[in-house]
Parts: sequence; structure tokens; C-alpha cells
Amino acid sequence: MTQHQLPHIEAVIGRLVRFDRPADAVLSGYFRENPKLGSNDRHEIAETAFACLRHYGRVSALVAPKRTPRRLMLATLACARDINPEVLDRLLQDNERQWLDGVRAAPQPDTLSVESELPDWVIERLADPSPDAVRALGAGLMQPAPLDLRVNTLKMKRDAALAALRDSGLAAEPTPYSPIGIRLAGKPALNKHPLFLDGAIEVQDEGSQLLGILVGARRGEMVVDFCAGAGGKTLLLGAMMASSGRLYAFDISEKRLSNLKPRLARSGLSNVTPQLITNENDTRIKRLAGKIDRVLVDAPCSGLGTLRRNPDLKYRQSAKSVAELNDIQASILASAARLVKAGGRLVYATCSLLPQENRAIVDAFLAAHPEFELLPANQLLAEQKIALDTGDCLELQPHLHNTDGFFAAVLVRKA
Repeated sequence: MTQHQLPHIEAVIGRLVRFDRPADAVLSGYFRENPKLGSNDRHEIAETAFACLRHYGRVSALVAPKRTPRRLMLATLACARDINPEVLDRLLQDNERQWLDGVRAAPQPDTLSVESELPDWVIERLADPSPDAVRALGAGLMQPAPLDLRVNTLKMKRDAALAALRDSGLAAEPTPYSPIGIRLAGKPALNKHPLFLDGAIEVQDEGSQLLGILVGARRGEMVVDFCAGAGGKTLLLGAMMASSGRLYAFDISEKRLSNLKPRLARSGLSNVTPQLITNENDTRIKRLAGKIDRVLVDAPCSGLGTLRRNPDLKYRQSAKSVAELNDIQASILASAARLVKAGGRLVYATCSLLPQENRAIVDAFLAAHPEFELLPANQLLAEQKIALDTGDCLELQPHLHNTDGFFAAVLVRKA
């Protein structure tokens, strides 16, 4: 930590705590504005900024009522990043040393919200809001997420990819659940690794891989990724189909679909048709009604299952925004269901931890659509020899499974 870095950290924290833009976008923008910052500078700025977000409940309580960006920065360095007091004190002004000594000596706030670093509105909506469960979840969400890879089985088997990664000096292990996943130690840069450039590996959280596996796409089928985004799950489905059949990647964002193009080119897949749609009732969707074997709906959601990577989301979302998302989720699921042929499979998924975005949406859909029934996710995973049982729906939690928080329900249109 250097004196030169402090004003940059203070400026970044000042922007982040407005909670009006995604944290990674704020950081990227700041680094573009300050191109002379070295790699070590950028690392220290990013580490401190994200530590502030992860521990914002605690550090903001410690510096209250005067929550200036500089005070938030200093409290983060002292109490969340545990920077050596002697090192930190040399960087401070005289009046700040005395103030920071008081912060260090202050009793820790003991509300459940601060202990867990989860806002009250989130705690109230969890499936298990008991203090012990909330603390365990909060502790898991404050841990850094591992770097998971998915092996493109169209190009390589997992054992071969593991061997190649280890030969290049990377510490790599198989993921515990996904049969096509690899977990790396640390956060090595992969964008120039030969396996990445060749499309043999893709960065993808293990939980996301399991969602694709539940879809169960097969050779020669017609499959739709209804909310494809940048296409991580699309590429997985295409590989499961051995690049045969037809795979539609729908999304309302041209930018997200354009991000799929270079990944698609690396993957070697030839069965993917990206489709820009205006909304869930687009005429392109209506033409495929009743013709599709498998549909994945990775619905827009609060993203609270990704708080290890995006700790700002818990402050950028609210009870009101989640309620608005619920209407969108229900509408998208009902529209996607029209595509599914008799005997076909529909998977509804989110990266949320909240039952109102997950089980509640599925229960309401099944009540309104008796032509669909729930297929137990634990049964499907067992058939794939995946030793993971979270019940009839897939419900992954960071502190229990070391994945992002994911939910998935597998629905089948009755024959």
C-alpha cells in the first residue's frame, strides 16, 4: 500500500457507494480514465474497493454518522483488509491516526444485518431467516469465488484438459459435482492460454454448468436458450448436442449477443442460431410454438446468488425491484413454455437466493399450467452419477456448495 494509491481508492469508493452502476463497470471506467496506473496499483485499488463493498454494513456503521469516502476507505483498510497498522499509520494525517485508533477500538456492531453483511430486506425473504443460517450464508458470500472452467467436450476430454493445464504450471482440480468442470487455484489470467484460445475451455461457474446438464440436450434435437445473454450456457448445450440439431440463442440485447460471437467462433459449434428478439412475445418465438425439445429459461433476476463476485448488488437491488422482476419472470416462463412440445423439457433457473424469484414462480406456473409437471432434479442428477441432492429442485448455496447461488426447476410437458 502506497501514499500514491490512497486518493485513487478514495475516488473509486466515492463512486461505488452511490450504488447507481455495477461495481465492475465503475472500476473499468476509472481505470480507463487513469491509464498510467500500474498493475499493482489497480490490484490494490480493486481489492480495497471490493472489500469495502463486501463489508459495507460493518465499515459504514463504524464510521457513522460521517460516512465520507475517505473514512470508508480507512476503516476498510484497517478493519476489513487488516493492513498492518504501522504501515497504514505512516500514510495518514495526524488527526486521522487518532480517529482510526478509535475505530479500531470501537465495539463491533452486532445486528444480524451487519454480522451477515446482508440487508434486512434480503434476510426477511430468505427461505431460512434464522440467525445461524443467515450468518453462515453471509460468511459464505463474503468469501472470494473460485475460478471454474468448463471443458468443451467437442474438443477435449476433462482429463486431457487437466493434464494440459497442469503442464502449463496451473494448479487445477476436477470440480466436485460437474463432470465437465475444472477448478483453478487463484485467479490466473487465461485469455492467452492455448486451451482458451482454441475454445477447449471456457470460464463458467460449476453451478451454471449443472443448470445446462439438467436441460439434458441431446444430438439432433431442437433446443432454445431463451435468455442467452453472452452465451455461456448456450455453448454448453451446443457441446452436449455434439453440434448437431438446432440451437436457438434468444436475447433482447444486441450487445450481449455480440459478445457471444467470438466465443461461438472459438467453440467450433455450427448448430447455434443467435436471435435478437424484441420481447418474450416476439413473432420469432411464436413460429416455434410446440416444436422445441428442450428450453432453458435463465431468467432475469436479482443476482443475489452472485454476491461473492458482485457484492454491490445487495445495495443496488431492493424489495421493490425484486417484486418488479417477479412479474417479468412469470411472463417469460409462460411465454417460453409455449415452445415446448409434448414430452419436452423446460428448465426455469435463476442466480437468486430468494424463494419469491424461484420456487414461488414455479409453483404459480404449475398451478396455472396443469399440462406441465415437475421432474425431480435430484433424480436427474443421480442418473448422471452426480452426487448432489438438494431435493426436487436444484438449490445451490455458496457456503454449502462453493458455487454461486443457483436455483433450477425441471418441468415437463405431459405427453
